[in-house]
Amino acid sequence: MSSSTSSSKARWGGFGRTFLVAATLLVAALLVLAFLVDPYDSGRSPLKLKSGVSPQGPRTAAASRGRDPHFSGAIFGNSHIQLVSPEQLTQLTGAPFVSLIAPATGARESLVLLDWYLRHRKEPAQALVIGIDVRWCVSDPALAIEKPFPFWLFERSTASYLAGLVRFDVIEETLRRLRYLSAKVPERARPDGYWDYEAGYEVQGFHSDPGRRAKLLEPLDASGGNVAGPFPAATALRQLLDRMAPDVPVVLVRPPNFVSALPVPGTVGARADAACRDAYAKLAAERPRTALVDWRIDRPENRQPDNYFDHTHYRQRIARPLGADIAGAIIGLR
Repeated sequence: MSSSTSSSKARWGGFGRTFLVAATLLVAALLVLAFLVDPYDSGRSPLKLKSGVSPQGPRTAAASRGRDPHFSGAIFGNSHIQLVSPEQLTQLTGAPFVSLIAPATGARESLVLLDWYLRHRKEPAQALVIGIDVRWCVSDPALAIEKPFPFWLFERSTASYLAGLVRFDVIEETLRRLRYLSAKVPERARPDGYWDYEAGYEVQGFHSDPGRRAKLLEPLDASGGNVAGPFPAATALRQLLDRMAPDVPVVLVRPPNFVSALPVPGTVGARADAACRDAYAKLAAERPRTALVDWRIDRPENRQPDNYFDHTHYRQRIARPLGADIAGAIIGLR
């Protein structure tokens, strides 16, 4: 081997080691920066920072909202309970509510957010509202998820949280966080988490779509098919409530479906739907200060096509009376 070749390899080897060290130091610096500025306002930074977060998705914004001491009531679930207004519940019950919903999530994600919210209460919560849709009816104990979710953000382990910070989207959010913290009047995500999707549907022209009504009238099996059980989400929910909120009033809500998505009597879907309902009705009956509000039934509002965008997403004309029923249940549990 010639001396020039050996020298060249040595230079490249030295460059590689230098690059590796530089990259490691850069990642470490970014990790420290992210930890200190706390891009999602998780409360883990040792610094005293401005509360709240800049506008972002509810999955990450929940870290800030869920630990806000102002809110003594909270709503959990996905888009099927998203239109229930925390402001309406606050007005009707007197308890300040926050919406900790996350679209396209199921029981596993809601349980994580419920745990996060409860462990950040200095005083017991005044009420919890939990949307129980078909995703809470699965028999799989793993409670598999359908869309990515930042579980690391809500971990009890600081090491797991730090590992979660090592990702590109955190770098982007850290830069936005720096702008938020440095601005005199920063643009802040809505503190109570309410996200009214009705306007978005209108912009997309759902009601002007000539095929929408025809699609809505087509039967849809939304039962989940779990006839014999078990219902691990119900068990996990009961265990979490018993451990962290034994005396807190809880309202379980079966959100509305359009009539064509309700189970047909005598079918497997009807048996599956009844089995799931019974599991949560049993939880409500056995646990003190717990109620089940069931709008997943054949009622006049669920027969009006103009009340729905699709089989499972309803408009404000249903959300408002549903909210009133939930508030009435909360008051009845006091």
